[in-house]
Amino acid sequence: MGKLFGTDGIRGVANIYPMTPEMVLNVGKATAHVFKEKCGKRKPEFVIGKDTRLSGYMIENALASGIVSVGADVLLVGPMPTPAIAHLTKSLNADAGIVLSASHNPAEDNGIKIFSGDGYKLPDDVENEIEKYALSERIRTEHVKGGLIGKAHRVDDAKGRYIEFAKASVKSMSLKGLKIVLDCANGAAYNTAPHILSELGAEVIVLNDRPDGLNINLDCGALHPEKMIEVVIKEKADIGIALDGDADRVIVCDEKGRCVDGDHIIAICAIDMKEKDALRKNSVVVTIMANKGFDIAMEKAGIKVVKTKVGDRYVVDEMRKKGYVLGGEQSGHIIFSDYTTTGDGVISALQLLRVMKERGAKLSKLAECMTSLPQVLVNIVVKGKKDINKLKVNNNIKSAELKLGEKGRVLVRYSGTQNLCRIMIEGENKREIHKVANDIAKAMKKEIGA
Repeated sequence: MGKLFGTDGIRGVANIYPMTPEMVLNVGKATAHVFKEKCGKRKPEFVIGKDTRLSGYMIENALASGIVSVGADVLLVGPMPTPAIAHLTKSLNADAGIVLSASHNPAEDNGIKIFSGDGYKLPDDVENEIEKYALSERIRTEHVKGGLIGKAHRVDDAKGRYIEFAKASVKSMSLKGLKIVLDCANGAAYNTAPHILSELGAEVIVLNDRPDGLNINLDCGALHPEKMIEVVIKEKADIGIALDGDADRVIVCDEKGRCVDGDHIIAICAIDMKEKDALRKNSVVVTIMANKGFDIAMEKAGIKVVKTKVGDRYVVDEMRKKGYVLGGEQSGHIIFSDYTTTGDGVISALQLLRVMKERGAKLSKLAECMTSLPQVLVNIVVKGKKDINKLKVNNNIKSAELKLGEKGRVLVRYSGTQNLCRIMIEGENKREIHKVANDIAKAMKKEIGA
């Protein structure tokens, strides 16, 4: 049996290892056991939320059974955005929060993410401890009898708590006069995001808020904003907002239907925060995937850019260590640490809407603060994740770097959650970088392609 936790919790195809009811039961037992040791005689409490996948019912029941069998309690909140679980964990004074979601992955996948009581993702050493117990199956529960068994109950006001929390992040400012197209990706925010925007006074046209367990992320949401863009143009809306399946990230489009990615959103908000003297240490944290155009825009604005490995947890770690207040990823995971402990697609959108309202500016105008260099991203399915530096394809990568020089960039890395190799090329000439990306992709397929 392999390692359970990846860069973003446990993830896989539901009903196939490691996302089987048996293994999820063990993960529930192991998690409760680890936290019970920290709590002493007190019963630990766990908030469990999920997205809208059909397999969520199966996994939720298995996880809750494992937790209560060890003598801990469960608070069930149903389908809620991942960042809502982080907030509710703190709000309900629980010991940990657990999200059942595979984020932007297809409906057949599912996963487990765990937050500490402070709303941050679990540190590696705690994940490793949980993994050790889950894989060993050493946890005995025969002594947990009668009143020692935990209980599970539903939290009725969870939705309202998150709605008010999100609105408070912009001090419940009025969005009256804004027409917004909102794509909920048939995911976790289908029953909260529309209420948040409409309660703030916006005119909201809602797309993909009819989850059926299988249509989450299906040709919709942050990964497929085409329909949203089409409706923005047709309805002459001010902005389109597309969330992903668990609503921890957002991609938007301006009133002209042009996509505005995470880099642009961070750039707009960083410049606004700097002018308000709210950008602590005059710095912003992004990953190595950030477009080179972002660096140029921030240098022009006099803002320092701090870079991390790919993954929002690395961005959050750096922000916590150094006290930064804004960071995120091009993919739309954005962290405003004055309000959230993790990426929150709804709160990120609200912060952008706040800038638009306060400045009385169209999004297309605000987005002019940054010009992206042409970028190509190619994903290759791989059999395994061998060290790229030891593969023959490394020669192709070095050759490409020499060819592009300082006017471009080559980044080849493995996905932390899927068996994919991601090839990202940036440069001034779109035709040239397409060729470079395809050449590397062909070499990679030949060497370790599935």
